[in-house]
Amino acid sequence: MTKHLMKGCEAIAEAAIRGGCRYFFGYPITPQNDIPEYMSARLPEVGGVFLQAESEVAASNMVYGAAGAGARVMTSSSSPGISLKQEGISTIAGAELPCVIVNVMRGGPGIGGIQASQGDYFQSVKGGGHGDYRLIVFGPASIQETVDIMYDVFDIADRYQNGVMILADGLIGQMMEPVELPDFKTAEQMRVDKPWAAIGWSEDCGKPRAVINSLYIEDWELESLHERLQSRYRDIEKNEVRYDTYHTEGAEIIIAAYGTISRVAQAAIDEMRDRGWKVGMVRPITLWPFPSRAVYEAAAQPTVKKVLTVEISAGQMVEDVRLAVNGLKPVEFLGWPGSRIATTDEIMAKVKEMREG
Repeated sequence: MTKHLMKGCEAIAEAAIRGGCRYFFGYPITPQNDIPEYMSARLPEVGGVFLQAESEVAASNMVYGAAGAGARVMTSSSSPGISLKQEGISTIAGAELPCVIVNVMRGGPGIGGIQASQGDYFQSVKGGGHGDYRLIVFGPASIQETVDIMYDVFDIADRYQNGVMILADGLIGQMMEPVELPDFKTAEQMRVDKPWAAIGWSEDCGKPRAVINSLYIEDWELESLHERLQSRYRDIEKNEVRYDTYHTEGAEIIIAAYGTISRVAQAAIDEMRDRGWKVGMVRPITLWPFPSRAVYEAAAQPTVKKVLTVEISAGQMVEDVRLAVNGLKPVEFLGWPGSRIATTDEIMAKVKEMREG
């Protein structure tokens, strides 16, 4: 298969189109601007619709409308823009609608900076809007992995009638790498029965009216919604956990990292292995559902003394790692708020300190 040298944001957009996306609603913000720019030119070529909304709030509500009509629809933004979309995302979750949201993260809080960050982990995996809801969240580590995930996420969203978020740091959005692009999905591959979709109704059509709604006045009605949602989330936890491991067997130190910082950690592990240090890594690919069992089993090995979480943040995923390890082994953290990225030397120095301590 031919490889194409592509910028991350453009590869994300092309993979989404090949995976069946035909509607995009968004608003510009750095460092994800290449996604809507690419979509604005590319979607009309495949019979799709691109619309730049007047705001992030408007864009998320347009996603609600298209998803309610059964369309494969996505939006994208960067950290402050995702914050503005949260009410719409919560409403989409309450209406049980499938959609795809891409967050190319930048530093915060507030307007922050435009460099890469992982400071939106809490917002994405804990539910950034109000109410007890979940998004399926992916944290890819390369442009190729992002392409592969984007190609499948519309199927996943449809399967669970749920929102899916791609949590990519700004490095993935802006760097260039060679990627293999998948073939366009056929109409048959994308055909999913959506009896809930509001696509027109008549008295003789043989089905009840489709009502897209997230307002439940009666307590029992809201409770019934949550019974459906929580059951769905348990199915997602059972079926959709994804992770990767690297030299974990027999390791003395286990590193947990996701996204591009996991690639820095892997390079550090290679160098430490050359020095005879037994260091391995568990890399979550799904941030929710989190691969808790994989992290626990790696840490539970009798050879493992400590666990280190490395992030481009002040420490967010480290909380889920600690919950997964459940006090079995000490869990330490390396990272900084904003957009500072740990180097291989800094990771090695931290591991050296942990080994000697």
